[in-house]
Amino acid sequence: MTERALVVTPTYNERANLEPFLQGLFEVLPEAHCLVVDDASPDGTGELADDLAGHDERIKVMHRPGKLGLGSAYLQAFEWALREGYDLVFEMDTDLSHDPRYLPDFIEAFGSGADVVIGSRNVRGGGVEGWGLGRHVLSKGGSLYSRLILGLDVHDLTSGYKGFRRQVLEAIDLKAVRSEGYSFQIELTYRAIRKGFRVREVPIVFVDRRAGQSKMSRRIFAEAVLMVPKLRLDALTGKL
Repeated sequence: MTERALVVTPTYNERANLEPFLQGLFEVLPEAHCLVVDDASPDGTGELADDLAGHDERIKVMHRPGKLGLGSAYLQAFEWALREGYDLVFEMDTDLSHDPRYLPDFIEAFGSGADVVIGSRNVRGGGVEGWGLGRHVLSKGGSLYSRLILGLDVHDLTSGYKGFRRQVLEAIDLKAVRSEGYSFQIELTYRAIRKGFRVREVPIVFVDRRAGQSKMSRRIFAEAVLMVPKLRLDALTGKL
């Protein structure tokens, strides 16, 4: 891989998962860098990240003063990545639900002309392990709802395992992105497609977190329900 790659992983109380996550990542992409964006985790995740970064120059750490949200963590990280000159920027969860072994498939998709690559649970070969019926309905229903309203042919709009060429992040008005949670992922993909960029889905099997608690909440779900029609309205009125 000749392009400079950065994996961004926001953390809040992920101390138990951080080291195995980084080990798995660097086994697959030894030349990549990883930016840990920690929101002042009470369990010491940020301190552990600093310690690991002191022994491995591939690990970078961004400390934030509190729990400010997933969307803002990624937006700050994207701006940092652009300033530092990275060519490919990936989103991954630290909780081991996103298996690094799929990253070569992402790299191959970029090599075949994709601008945005989504790790998809909803295409042939993809799936989920460890979820109950309610989470399945919520995830698939959220993607279907968003696809219908936005008119997109993307099967997993809520996936948080994805990658961007720097040109996409440069073209999207990052300061105008308003979403957090699920709707953040939907909004970025929609903005990229509106700019004419090519999106490709690669199959992944999502494994429910092994340690810690899910960050999903009713507020995040409600935000997605309300944000999707607003995105569509903004596009129809020329605001997007």
